[in-house]
Amino acid sequence: MIALRIHRMSATFGKLDQQTLELTDGLNVIQAPNESGKSTWCAFLLAMLYGVNSRERDRAGFIAEKNRYAPWSGAAMAGRLDCRAGENELTLTRATKRQTAPLGDFRAVYAGTNDDVPGLTGQSCGETLLGVSREVYERSAFIRQAGLPVTQDAGLERRIAALITSGEEDTSYSEAADALKKQLNRRRHNRTGQIPALEAELAETRRQLAELTETERSLTQARQTADRLAREEEELSSLLALHDRWDAARQLRALDEARSEAAAAAETADRLRRQAEETRLPENEAIARLRGAIVNLETVRKSVDRAMAEKDAAMKAQVRAETAVSDSPFAGRSADEARRAAEGVPPVRRKAWWLPVLLAALCAGGVLLVRAVGGVLPLWAAAPAGAAGLLAGLLAIFGRERADRKGRLAYLAGYGASSAEELTALAERYGALCRARDEAQAAAVKTAATYDALYASLTSNEQGILLEVRRFAPAAFDIPTADGALRECAVRRRELTAALSAADTARVRCETLARQAPEDAPSEDAPTQPPARSREELETALVPVRTELSAARSAADRLSGRISAMGGRAALEAQEERLTAKIAVLNDEYVAIALAMETLEEANSELQNRFAPQLGQRAAELFSLLTDGAYSDVALDRSFHLAAAPAGDPIRRDAQLLSAGAGGQLYLAVRLAVCELVLPREDAPPLVLDDALADFDDRRCRIALRLLKEEAKRRQILLFTCHSREAAFFDGDPEVSVQRLTNSAQEV
Repeated sequence: MIALRIHRMSATFGKLDQQTLELTDGLNVIQAPNESGKSTWCAFLLAMLYGVNSRERDRAGFIAEKNRYAPWSGAAMAGRLDCRAGENELTLTRATKRQTAPLGDFRAVYAGTNDDVPGLTGQSCGETLLGVSREVYERSAFIRQAGLPVTQDAGLERRIAALITSGEEDTSYSEAADALKKQLNRRRHNRTGQIPALEAELAETRRQLAELTETERSLTQARQTADRLAREEEELSSLLALHDRWDAARQLRALDEARSEAAAAAETADRLRRQAEETRLPENEAIARLRGAIVNLETVRKSVDRAMAEKDAAMKAQVRAETAVSDSPFAGRSADEARRAAEGVPPVRRKAWWLPVLLAALCAGGVLLVRAVGGVLPLWAAAPAGAAGLLAGLLAIFGRERADRKGRLAYLAGYGASSAEELTALAERYGALCRARDEAQAAAVKTAATYDALYASLTSNEQGILLEVRRFAPAAFDIPTADGALRECAVRRRELTAALSAADTARVRCETLARQAPEDAPSEDAPTQPPARSREELETALVPVRTELSAARSAADRLSGRISAMGGRAALEAQEERLTAKIAVLNDEYVAIALAMETLEEANSELQNRFAPQLGQRAAELFSLLTDGAYSDVALDRSFHLAAAPAGDPIRRDAQLLSAGAGGQLYLAVRLAVCELVLPREDAPPLVLDDALADFDDRRCRIALRLLKEEAKRRQILLFTCHSREAAFFDGDPEVSVQRLTNSAQEV
């Protein structure tokens, strides 16, 4: 073991993202607010020294270290520790190459070089540099606010035992007690263990012996029943065999009859086939097709008649439409010409009232003009002249209107109309008549074409059918004769098909009977009549006999198998004897192990009695110092359960009854006492306190700080605190390093 002093820590760990913490020898006070990473720095130091347990898993109320301190930035977990170990300056690095093994890549080199430190690995680093295992270090010099109490641990127990006995750290009472208890439980623990198991096995063996006796008796009964049923089965089977010989003879007779029937059916089928070939009898498909074509002829003929009627009706409609067009006053004209003629009715011009006024003005103006140029006309002559002009204009207006009306009436009369509206209606009616005539003509042409096409199709189909039918019926010159010939052919084809089917059925029946017939001819002693009991009766009686026989044989086999599985009576009796002897041996061992546990308990009590006073005395001194003499006595049992007595009071009080501050001071005193007694005094490992003084009042905090400063002469101390009083207490003290951290930066 060598002294360890930490110079610098650089971490990508939890909320720490490539942050660095500089440290000095002696006491280091690191002041930082909550959630600034104090506990993370402490956990990082442990991880750098002892690594991260990658096999640890999350569980209810607990987060594994590898998940709890996964970098918030998403980067891989990594760190560096610059330190002095003895006379050597070292650089320790841990990196993450595999996500499942955080900080699993470890390397230790001499500072300023790339030379590896021999023998220093990721697994042995912490124990090599600090001299103790992680469990001992966490329960002594690594003090968290939430983890001040000292808890029992096998490693710490071995360390204590080594210090007060032989010096070897391979002895632990709890481990030895657990091993003995496991051996004791292995032999007998409530209803489990070797002895109860063997007792249960012995009871099972005795039960099997009793069961074996009952099974052997049942086997004898089953075999007797099987023999009786076998005889009954043999008797019924012989009667069924007699039925089989009778059935064989009957089958041979039926086979001879079937062969005769098959030969006759084959001869009939051959005769009808030859007749069909000689008369060129058409196939069923051709007969069905031609008869279908004849049926379709009737449909086509009806369509021809219907088309003829439609053609006549269309021609009559065409004549009526043409007659209606000829009777119109516009006959001989097109519909557009009739429309233009209706639109060309001469109009009656409007009365030009301005003309009389103009003529009156001209006449009066002429008189005035004559008088103005020196004429002899009197002035009053202008009035008669204007009146004459007005009268002449009126006569001209009314004369023109009479002429227009006369011409308009003459135009309308030429078409037999009395008004322009009537003439327009006549023109529109004429246009409708022309369209109806054109449609009637188109319909007549269409129906005529349809009729011609259907008639041609009818004629062509009749000729085609007759030509095809005359190939095998030369006398068929009309459709009825052809239809009769086809009916006769269908009858003959059905007769041929029935004959072929009958021949095939007879052949198949003959082959089936031949396969079913016995290979050997019936012997001369074949029965001439069947047995008295029918086959059905015998088979019905045989079924339950065989079922019962099979069940009896299965029961016998099952019982035989069970007896074999039991190993036989001799094997079971030998096993009973062996189990009885083994139980006796284990009972003797159980008594011996129980005696050994009592002896170990006595030895451990003696060991505790030797160690507990030393630890309690030193813890009492430190607790009295921390409380300024308020408490004078401290006691603890083997599980480190604490009690303290106030000064002048002989009654000890459980640590849980103390205030939070006094309880924290008691646990700190015990931790420091454990460090003095368990950890090496020379080359002492660093002491780490994470908010361990948070519940101390100012007076006792100052006492604790003085104690820690004195302790820092022997070891490096890292005191993390969220209060400013610790840093303020050491302001200006050159022997103490004070750092103030923020959430984002570091101030020295």
